[in-house]
Amino acid sequence: MKKLIIASIFLLGINSINAQKKVQLYSGKAPGTENWTQKEAQTYSDLFKTEVVYNVTQPSILIYEADKTKANGTVIVIAPGGGFQSLSINREGIDLAKKLASQGITAVVLKYRLLETKSNDPAREMMENIKDRTGFDAKTAPIKAMAGDDIRTAISYVRTHAKELNIQPEKLGVIGFSAGASVILESIFHSKDASTLPNFAASIYGGPSEEILKAQIPKIQLPLFICAASDDQLKLAPKSVLLYSKWLEAGQPTELHLYEKGGHGFGMGIQNLPVDQWSDVYLDWLRFHKFL
Repeated sequence: MKKLIIASIFLLGINSINAQKKVQLYSGKAPGTENWTQKEAQTYSDLFKTEVVYNVTQPSILIYEADKTKANGTVIVIAPGGGFQSLSINREGIDLAKKLASQGITAVVLKYRLLETKSNDPAREMMENIKDRTGFDAKTAPIKAMAGDDIRTAISYVRTHAKELNIQPEKLGVIGFSAGASVILESIFHSKDASTLPNFAASIYGGPSEEILKAQIPKIQLPLFICAASDDQLKLAPKSVLLYSKWLEAGQPTELHLYEKGGHGFGMGIQNLPVDQWSDVYLDWLRFHKFL
């Protein structure tokens, strides 16, 4: 595990729910991308209808501390999606983090490394790139591996600073949306030891690769929550079914929710559909497993 930065940077603004804190995951430039020159930026995506972050070269985490009157020691690392081109930072990150923190769970939003965006519209650039699926998969393969390093480094940081963060190292979960679901699976299938392996996980409209679907699940009990919509525009819903079947066949605890309507990327958005309640169902699942 690469050396972690000990010092953290407090951001402006404290609200009634939590204090936001930003931590850089590596000292100096992230290993393997020392020559990257693109600059991290944030914009509103007309295509995604939400704020997105792009050109992440220096991975970091945003920590949302649990409501101290409800804190129960659970911590969840959140990996937003965006096709490895951007991060849906609010709808698939900060909005969920705030909800979890209000329920007594410390939430950590991961900003992992991404493909370089050459325009100021990462969402549309990604949709153009994905037309050549084979080429896009080849481009994203090394980025996915780097993002795997980033989430494992984040997990290591959180566990190392458990006392400071008022969390219990054995109550650490991960949740990922779309591409972020692939990132959290990296921490499950490609962790070399228990220090970077989560205790529970959630995949939200993810599209696990064939390699992941054929890989062996860790022997320890690792509950998995899965959620997607049948009308997913990227047609990824069957991948959620395959992931569920993989966990079920391994005798691992798992729960699958497939909504009829919701599309891809519903996150914490409001569409006045049953899918809007998925995060409440997720809280029920956490409560059942005694993580809430």
